[in-house]
Amino acid sequence: MMSNKQLLYIAGPTAVGKTALSVALAKHLKTEIVSCDSRQCYKEMTIGTAVPTEEEQKGVPHHFIQNKSIHCHFDAGDFEKEGLFLLNQLFKKHDILIMVGGSGLFAKAIIEGLDDFPEKSQRSIDKIGRLYKTYGLEGLQKALSEKDPEYFKTVDLMNHRRLIRALEVCESAQKPYSSFLGKSTKDRSFITRTLLLTLPKAQLYKRINQRSKLMVKDGLEKEAQNLYAYKNLRTLKTVGYQEWFDHFDGKYSREKAISEIQKNTRHYSKRQMTWFHRMDTCALKMGDFNQTLEHAIQLI
Repeated sequence: MMSNKQLLYIAGPTAVGKTALSVALAKHLKTEIVSCDSRQCYKEMTIGTAVPTEEEQKGVPHHFIQNKSIHCHFDAGDFEKEGLFLLNQLFKKHDILIMVGGSGLFAKAIIEGLDDFPEKSQRSIDKIGRLYKTYGLEGLQKALSEKDPEYFKTVDLMNHRRLIRALEVCESAQKPYSSFLGKSTKDRSFITRTLLLTLPKAQLYKRINQRSKLMVKDGLEKEAQNLYAYKNLRTLKTVGYQEWFDHFDGKYSREKAISEIQKNTRHYSKRQMTWFHRMDTCALKMGDFNQTLEHAIQLI
């Protein structure tokens, strides 16, 4: 048990400033960063996932950044296996490592391990499959809101696979999917401390709106165009891309696509915070950057 080894997890909603703070902390601690962002690992997605720039990564080794293809299956279970193997190697060189990202399930896979669920019946699998085929994503969302309103608050509502998996468990066990969450914590060879970065809602939403516009200016529409042929891939059922695909399909205007990205990103940030508030965290309010960095160093 390497109890002297520490994983510092920088959590927080999208656009709160996780990247800048984690890079500054990594430089101060002379350590490396492991990303637990479920989308920044894909090399075809850059602008829409806010991948750290080359300048931001300079001088700080980053891992799980654009090292996968959208055509490869990579979920939280895969990340748990690969991530733990990587951490074991990196802890041979460092006493403290930084993990950063807003994907709660990926973070949980590393910190606690994934939960154990009851076996799903074929009847339930077939029933939920028919529901999705008949009513699509909206049908899954409605069903989950009724069967498990607690999980509905935190799940990525654009990820049909997660909705299907949760509904299959609900149907098979006749219990909410959320009732199985957090029941089994696996032993880890390191301790984890989580710093949860926060901002007042109005300030965070303003940053989200500004960053969305900046992404468009940086070429997000073109990036989405290049990925349009693969729009049905699970990895591209993602805020920032799905809205452009709908625009390309003629569902709404370019201006509407941008406003939808802003709205859906705000909703996503709310779900992220609902997830993080269930974790054991130390809240760190973002303010003056140097003061925030100093405060973070004191909390380590």
